[in-house]
Amino acid sequence: MAKIGNIALGDFPLLLAPMEDVSDPPFRAVCKQGGADLMYTEFISSEGLIRDAAKSRKKLDIFEYERPIGIQLFGGDVGNMVQSAEIATAANPDLIDINYGCPVKAVACRGAGAALLQDIPKMVKMTEEIVKCTHLPVTVKTRLGWDDKTKNIAEVAERLQDIGIKALSIHGRTRVQMYKGEADWTLIGEVKNNPRITIPIFGNGDIDSPEKALEYKNRYGVDGIMIGRASIGNPWVFSQIKHFVATGEHLAQPGIEERVAVVKKHLDFSIRWKGDRLGILEMRRHYSNYFRGTPNFKPIRAKLVESLSLDEIYAILDDVAVTYAGELAIA
Repeated sequence: MAKIGNIALGDFPLLLAPMEDVSDPPFRAVCKQGGADLMYTEFISSEGLIRDAAKSRKKLDIFEYERPIGIQLFGGDVGNMVQSAEIATAANPDLIDINYGCPVKAVACRGAGAALLQDIPKMVKMTEEIVKCTHLPVTVKTRLGWDDKTKNIAEVAERLQDIGIKALSIHGRTRVQMYKGEADWTLIGEVKNNPRITIPIFGNGDIDSPEKALEYKNRYGVDGIMIGRASIGNPWVFSQIKHFVATGEHLAQPGIEERVAVVKKHLDFSIRWKGDRLGILEMRRHYSNYFRGTPNFKPIRAKLVESLSLDEIYAILDDVAVTYAGELAIA
């Protein structure tokens, strides 16, 4: 049984990774229905929270049906991170997560995200101060190291556990790798099997099928798996993995009718959260992912992204369900 503090997550929990411009409440809603055990907000800038920036504040929105839910923060200044953790705590999530893994230049070049992998003492100090300032469990998401010469995750894991974090999620790449090449889970397994480590260790990177999830569970012994890109347009991935791990059998792939139904749910959540116009606009990025592999979908997508009428979008989706009835899209 994996536990983060007092939060029981089951025997082999599946976590939805925090993804910028993806892991908003509407997307989290369909992933929760699809079987995600623990979810995180998009990562939130500590400076943005302190300045009361509208975009950052909006990312604090969480809902009861999402629980357990973590708010993820990033920043390069210890004081600002502590202040933002206090603001996030007041939003009443189940835990606070610190991002030490984001590799993009706009984050790392400001001394935040994966940049902290170059300054482990500062990472430890920042984490320690955040643990002290909140009553909530604090978790961390990070990478193997900055580059191939500094894969220091074994040391990082011990030091962060020693100052009080309650779980660690590790992406199996360095910062220099970004998202290229194959994720290396060898060091993730070494961290998990270190007898000094008692907190849950979650592996992340390249899990895109039930078979790989079960293989990595058995090979590396992780407490659970964090899934990011494989969930985009495919919120069923969580229930598919759970079923395969439990039974060794595959769930049937969702047909077009089921995909249309979930797209409608996603769109409805988006409108309820952002309002009609913005909710419709922000849904545009998701259509191609939901209907990946559907023949001749490009002109249908064009109609969906051009329309600002909810009734019209619903009618287009209904046509998709009829036109492709009984067919499977390729997830």
